[in-house]
Amino acid sequence: MTSPMSPQEQDLRLRLLNTLLTTPHRKLEAVHPVHADLVSQDPLFYGHLAAWYAKHGDVRDHAETFVITLCLSNFEGHRDAGLALLRELPPYEVQRVVDFVKGRVEKKGGKSERWGLFKNVPRSMTTEVERYLREREADAIRFDGAVLHARKSLKRLYAALHIKPGPRAQAILFDDRPPEDSRLAVLKKIAKSEDPGEQAALIAEHRIPYRVASSVVKQMTPAVLAALVDAMSAQELINNLASLQRRGANDHPEIAKLIQEKLEGAKSAKRVAAFKPKEAAKAAPLDARTQEQLAEISQRQARAKGTIKRSTAILVDKSGSMEQAIEVAKRLGSMVAGIMEAPLHVFAFDTRAYPIAAAGAELKAWEKAFAGIKAGGGTSCGVAVDAMIRKGIAVEQIVMVTDEGENTAPLFVPTLQKYREALKADPSVVFVKVGAAGNQLEKLCLAAGISVDAFEFRGDYYSLPNLIPILQKPSKLELLIEIMEMPLPGRKA
Repeated sequence: MTSPMSPQEQDLRLRLLNTLLTTPHRKLEAVHPVHADLVSQDPLFYGHLAAWYAKHGDVRDHAETFVITLCLSNFEGHRDAGLALLRELPPYEVQRVVDFVKGRVEKKGGKSERWGLFKNVPRSMTTEVERYLREREADAIRFDGAVLHARKSLKRLYAALHIKPGPRAQAILFDDRPPEDSRLAVLKKIAKSEDPGEQAALIAEHRIPYRVASSVVKQMTPAVLAALVDAMSAQELINNLASLQRRGANDHPEIAKLIQEKLEGAKSAKRVAAFKPKEAAKAAPLDARTQEQLAEISQRQARAKGTIKRSTAILVDKSGSMEQAIEVAKRLGSMVAGIMEAPLHVFAFDTRAYPIAAAGAELKAWEKAFAGIKAGGGTSCGVAVDAMIRKGIAVEQIVMVTDEGENTAPLFVPTLQKYREALKADPSVVFVKVGAAGNQLEKLCLAAGISVDAFEFRGDYYSLPNLIPILQKPSKLELLIEIMEMPLPGRKA
């Protein structure tokens, strides 16, 4: 058990946690300064937060930046924890970590741009990467699989850190002479073969990844497509649905059936991003059944993150130009409804409040519930709270999807104060900020002594599951305790 936290520590760590969970990603150079600030303010908490995020987090950029920051930290225990987390990354992410520390100059639009930290890679990191590579070299099947998925990354790691490859790695990566028993030699056979039956048999027997095989197979026959689909992981299939459709996979009933069966399995697969399936559906005009399966996969993956035990109200700004707020609310409602163990109430609002009731937790049900809700009208952020007073709806937390602008009474903070008095409730408030959001309501809440969190939505639906840790605990203090009790990982002997 950890020692009790002082109120000052709690406040600081809550701010740090909220900063992490609401930081937009996509670029390591933008995420790294945030982590550098977090570790400087509370290095003890940062180490446990890194271990907790490795287990519960979804965003690749944060996972990589935790490793980078810990490996460069001088705080006791950080480097060993960072190196232990490094060993759990796939090769392409290890390469991104190393490259970011080393830094590089990229040519973009005729201009040179610096990317990374331009620091010497610590000797401990070089040693750990060498152990990482030797561990894979010692297992021919594992090494061949790594090469098929991340050939360039592996070559980069050997070259960038001046690590001498073992004989098999040298032959495969640098001499282009893969041993006859390797999957890389099989890939060459597939490329040379003009017999679709032989190609399909080799793909099926050696589990050649779709992305690799599709680059060497000139004609995608039904037999080859079936073999490729069978060899795919759940995430690979979702990522390549549009490509498979372009190659005619759905024109063959037996392949279409295989895809449907694989998607069913994806509902319980461990390594599928919660909103990746829904975004994949936008890449191609998929049939209704496939779209429904993708939505269900998203829901199952979101539900796997835990349950919400606090009664919750989601209030959605539908005033003029708030189309994005409505779309976010559909995703958020479907994500949250499936994991609620307490009442959930949803209202859309402009200058009136509109109760929203979905027939189920599926995204399809929430899209139907919001079907008549269109963006338009003025903005009264207090009108839905006022409706909750009149209906006697007491909740423990309120999620406001809004840009924080309001121009019509009743206003949010005075009405919330009235709500607290009338229903003897003291809900915390989470702002999901969309569009060109300001912080007007946050400031007014803090001035009135109302607990506030803010999640800035930047159009990335994959980030929405980051809201769940904020919403699912009976109290933020319990979440902090959980994080502080997460042991730091140790390096392998």
